[in-house]
Amino acid sequence: MASEGRKIVVLDGSTLNPGDLDWDGLQALGQCAIHERSRAEEIVERASGAQIVLTNKTTMSRETIHALPDLKYIGVLATGFNMVDVEAARERAIPVTNIPIYGTDSVAQMAFAHLLNFTQRVYHHAETVRQGRWTQCTDFCYWDFPLIELAGLNMGIVGFGRIGRATAKLALAFGMQVLAYDVFEIQLEDGVRIVDLETLFRESDVISLHCPLTPDTEKVVNRERLALMKQTAFLINTSRGPLVDTEALAEALNNQQIAGAGLDVLVTEPPPRDNPLISAKNCQITPHIAWATRSARSRMMKTAVDNVAAFLAGKPQNVVIS
Repeated sequence: MASEGRKIVVLDGSTLNPGDLDWDGLQALGQCAIHERSRAEEIVERASGAQIVLTNKTTMSRETIHALPDLKYIGVLATGFNMVDVEAARERAIPVTNIPIYGTDSVAQMAFAHLLNFTQRVYHHAETVRQGRWTQCTDFCYWDFPLIELAGLNMGIVGFGRIGRATAKLALAFGMQVLAYDVFEIQLEDGVRIVDLETLFRESDVISLHCPLTPDTEKVVNRERLALMKQTAFLINTSRGPLVDTEALAEALNNQQIAGAGLDVLVTEPPPRDNPLISAKNCQITPHIAWATRSARSRMMKTAVDNVAAFLAGKPQNVVIS
């Protein structure tokens, strides 16, 4: 099929490209319809006649897939692909691809942004200066929270894949000791000590989560493991919200069982107003933006286009189901 007769539909392109990137590479591959977002009732109408559909978080259910007879390819604009009914795609022999590598350094950077927020409280102190407090101070300096040096502290990393290893490198650069756990065999690296989960939770001053969400890792942070943590320890989650038991973490924070939590992900996104972590003590939450640097999104865009081009060339890549 010539590219001009090929229909490509992007169901929810606004998060990948809010306006600072372009779709030129994809548009060169076919007739493109780019939608900022799509409601469930709009999907079939918008994707009707399309051979190629790209989605970030918009659900491609069994009913939707079977309602699109021309559909030949589903591209996920993310690493996780749980929004696609992969069994329904398999039944139709529709390959589903994802984007496995794009935000490694950005996510590791966010993990440390949360950690440094707790150790230095830069924004808080800068705001007090803006409010005039330093001009009225009787001393040459002041601080409202304990200021914490990272050198010599233990960074525990749960999940030692690409992002976990990138986070470890940052920790080592700060002079931290790294404890690592993974269900898979870990390649030994200088400065990294491989431990079991109990040891990691008990000895770490900071725990950073970087494992995929599976039945075995769901609520890997639960009441029992939170009880093992030091009262001065911090928990950082830039991976998947369901890795953490929401109620258990909120209780631990409110009871000052641990020192704080920096979270970029929650179980339900956007969260309901009554999510107890939103009001929990010393809990800093960002709206799932670790992946969203322009550099990371540019790599995502390039891979998305490369995935479609590879499919059209008969050599699909990054296939999660075929």
